[in-house]
Amino acid sequence: MMGYPFRGTKGHRDEGTKPVVSAMKLLLTKTVPQLGIVGDVVNVTSGYARNYLIPRHLATEPTDANMRRLAEARKQAELELARERARLEEIVKSLEGVEVTVHARANEEGVLYGSVGRKEIAAALADEGHGIAPEHIALATPIRRLDTVPVEVRFSGDLKALIKVWVVREKTEGEEETEAGQPAPAGTEAGAHDDDREQ
Repeated sequence: MMGYPFRGTKGHRDEGTKPVVSAMKLLLTKTVPQLGIVGDVVNVTSGYARNYLIPRHLATEPTDANMRRLAEARKQAELELARERARLEEIVKSLEGVEVTVHARANEEGVLYGSVGRKEIAAALADEGHGIAPEHIALATPIRRLDTVPVEVRFSGDLKALIKVWVVREKTEGEEETEAGQPAPAGTEAGAHDDDREQ
């Protein structure tokens, strides 16, 4: 059965100090992210059911009649899930071996004045033709120094790719002007490599 992992399950008692959280079995009438697709029968806490799912008409009683009524919608949802998974598999394949470069200002010790996070990495990927949303960049903490860091792009537990992120020093305007104004190496003066003119 293709669906999202259950968000809620039956409660439990911790050595008699906490009450058992009551659970309910419901039939989803619409797809709920991180819970299930339309037509899934799920176990959720009674509070989540009564305060969220039922008032918003996202779930109902799992009767045979209701399950038959939602059978076609469930079939379409499963097809959509299969198409989406195929699309993500292609993206994962396209990210294999990808390396991106992020330019950042840093001091002489290589410590960044700011940091490089998910947005900067997503932007670098976009520059290379990979449109990845920042939330799929699995970066535990921002990068705070010049470094080469392996970073995981994760769509789900088994759909993920490892990329390499190069954080390099961003040159200041002064440094760029200095490089631009440096004299050409010996032997590269204007006309130095021109063919000898005929006498």
